[in-house]
Amino acid sequence: MLEFTINYVVGKKEQLVKSKFKSIGKVFLWLIGILAVVFLTAVIAYSIIYTPQYVFRVLRWGNSDVYDYLKFPERQMEKAAVEYHFIEQQNNAEINDMFESNPLIDDLESFINETDTQAFLVMKDDTLLYEQYGQGIQRDSIVTSFSTAKSFVSTLVGIAIDEGHIASVDDPITKYLPELAKRDAEFEKITIKDLLKMSSGIRYREFPLPNGDDAMTYYYPDLKQLALTNTKIDDQPGEFFLYNNYHPLLLGMILERATGQPVADYLEKKIWQQIGMEYPGSWSLDEAGFEKMESGINARAIDFAKFGRLFLKNGQWEGEQVISEDWIDESIRENQEHSPAYYETSFGPEIVNVANGGYYQYMWYGLRREDGADDFFAAGNHGQYIYVSPQANLIIIRNGESYGSGLSYFDWIEIFYSFATQLIE
Repeated sequence: MLEFTINYVVGKKEQLVKSKFKSIGKVFLWLIGILAVVFLTAVIAYSIIYTPQYVFRVLRWGNSDVYDYLKFPERQMEKAAVEYHFIEQQNNAEINDMFESNPLIDDLESFINETDTQAFLVMKDDTLLYEQYGQGIQRDSIVTSFSTAKSFVSTLVGIAIDEGHIASVDDPITKYLPELAKRDAEFEKITIKDLLKMSSGIRYREFPLPNGDDAMTYYYPDLKQLALTNTKIDDQPGEFFLYNNYHPLLLGMILERATGQPVADYLEKKIWQQIGMEYPGSWSLDEAGFEKMESGINARAIDFAKFGRLFLKNGQWEGEQVISEDWIDESIRENQEHSPAYYETSFGPEIVNVANGGYYQYMWYGLRREDGADDFFAAGNHGQYIYVSPQANLIIIRNGESYGSGLSYFDWIEIFYSFATQLIE
């Protein structure tokens, strides 16, 4: 009788446990089903609003990476007829010692390999002092720009002004893009300068969803349509710095209309061919054949260095003025008129606190130095840098698959700034 009672109780408990697990399993499946319906509904809704191709890209491709240039169509740029070559005099021991004085770096070569770095180049006095590649990259391998492309865009605006295609940075953008004024007269207050300085007042929200502006300005199949129809104004122009990928898209359309040619063709004629690029390059396109503008210049690290040299030489190249010295100075020198609140709406505060203090001008970042010209640099996602220190007569190129484990965007800037400081002192 006792054995029967024990078996009966145990059996009941087992049935109760099984029943609970079944109930939990049903609830879990029910939740999975609800989430699947919500997800599918969202995908359908986004596809109707933003096109299925765009939603597919966001979901399939996910976060951007340095091999995205293989996914997009592109417009080619031919290498220069007359190539420029830096003097090569590599002095790894001295360069290693200087970089390794930084507490972030124990051994430079190991550091480069361990930080997902694709290319690391150091040039001083037109001499290539250090050159190392990683992640399967060699000198003739393509690396991509991400947002260092914006500094090229700014330079093309300056050349277009030099040539009279654009009258001034003070031109309202609606002079070239009247469609915006028809949609909202407030666009008439925004100037080309406001776009260059990231202070237009145009809304920009970085949602991690298909309706986020980062995803849209990167993956949308018709970027012109996006920039002309999806932009809205939140603030008065000139009041706040807000990093905004609609700005280079709008500048690209202005350049295209003002010069009468695709932006990559203008880049090829006015810069690529003029400064001795030794390899072809390309600019990634959307599906409508428009340059991505906020990113997507694909080239070799050694040729990105020549763009830095153009600015180091104040716009001159082997005796020819490729871009006016006035534009070089205007685009990289700090504007002293900003209020303390100017940088508060974006990542400006971190830039301001680097080294002796930083700033942003015409799609170039600057780092203050005492008693002479400031350092300046172009920067792109995952750690793409063109760093220039006029006082040290120095150019540093770094391209990477990421910033490296444990490192930030600002760590690299500190590394470059500290190295340049040693050369100056």
